[in-house]
Amino acid sequence: MVIENLAEQYERGRLFFDSEDYIGAARILAEVVAAAPENLAARLLLARAYYHSAQLGRAEAELRVILDRDPAEGYACLLLGRTLQRQNRTKEAEPYLRLHAAMTGE
Repeated sequence: MVIENLAEQYERGRLFFDSEDYIGAARILAEVVAAAPENLAARLLLARAYYHSAQLGRAEAELRVILDRDPAEGYACLLLGRTLQRQNRTKEAEPYLRLHAAMTGE
């Protein structure tokens, strides 16, 4: 995928996400992440699309990659905590939610 095309695909995925077509956004953004796995913004938006479309295992996997690469990504901590909560894994969620609260002062 050419860089200009990749940027266009990312924007297209964002449009789908903004219009609440989370499954469509995930399909598009998965291609962007496959072509540019180092792009954490695309990966985070993909994780959000997975979360909102109840693909919680996929959301969790993407969020763990993000946090492995950038442990200070506060929103990824919050979303991973919420993803784990939605899977009834409350004890696993707590450290991520506490970390997010410490990062943001909430």
